Amino acid sequence: MEEKEILIPVSDLSNIFGEFDANLRLLEDELDVDIITRGDSVKLKGRSDDVSSAGAVLEELCRLSARGSQINEQNIRYTVSIRDQLADHPMVDMDKQTICHTISGKPIKPKTLGQSEYVRSMEKKMITFGVGPAGTGKTYLAMAMAITAFKNEEVERIILTRPAIEAGEKLGFLPGDLQSKIDPYLRPLYDALYQIMGADSFQRNMEKGLIEVAPLAYMRGRTLDNAFIILDEAQNTTQAQMKMFLTRIGFGSKAVITGDASQKDLAPGVKSGLDVALRVLSRIDDIAICRLTGADVVRHPLVQKIVNAYDEYEKHSGKKITGGK
Repeated sequence: MEEKEILIPVSDLSNIFGEFDANLRLLEDELDVDIITRGDSVKLKGRSDDVSSAGAVLEELCRLSARGSQINEQNIRYTVSIRDQLADHPMVDMDKQTICHTISGKPIKPKTLGQSEYVRSMEKKMITFGVGPAGTGKTYLAMAMAITAFKNEEVERIILTRPAIEAGEKLGFLPGDLQSKIDPYLRPLYDALYQIMGADSFQRNMEKGLIEVAPLAYMRGRTLDNAFIILDEAQNTTQAQMKMFLTRIGFGSKAVITGDASQKDLAPGVKSGLDVALRVLSRIDDIAICRLTGADVVRHPLVQKIVNAYDEYEKHSGKKITGGK
């Protein structure tokens, strides 16, 4: 058995310990150590490797807390999961990558190594593919980058698009014009814009034509200069649609293409434009392909377990579960 003592700054005690020491109990369970507290002192007891890991995690959480980050179950579990990589990839470095703030003042920043690489790719590359399961922040981080670029006058407008392949079947009986029928399918994009920009700012810029939310079909025949363009749900594009979209991108523009290959709604036998593009474009220098995984899920911890469980099932059964018909 080995012991190690760590002093926690008094100002960070409640944040590190959690309500009724819940954070410490979680660390005990995850790292197989005993944690004994006395004032601002934390004593770790257990096997040498476990104590060393727990010490590294606790010290990293202290650095995060010192920067004003809220310590919660999600960032504790993630810090534990990358404990062997903390020396080279400290969580505090990700915490410095604040993209912008929501209308309520909440900072938007990457929370995992995969998300951090995704954000860096969007900063450096003209075209970035963000591919991964639900809850990995693909669309939300892209929206934050687009809004920041727009506010900093790096681009003149924001264009958000989705392949609205379900509009004819599932939305066709709704009242109103075509835009009214398609709006429910685009709702996740509106929700993110409202949260980051605020409804009033979004409406003003949309009325001026500076922000456009439209189905992918509306992109045909256009050349999109000086714009930040996001193609969401790209796994539902056909090969022709994806090629059409990529060849619309003009001078001074950036494009982010997001998708989840396990959630296709294409008709049987139709190849996904996203799948093909990832193979065709993989060697072009100014195009980044970021593959996020279940480890990058930042929703409720149960979502990460669900994603991992399905991945495990598909691997052993040899059957791919998709959203297809």
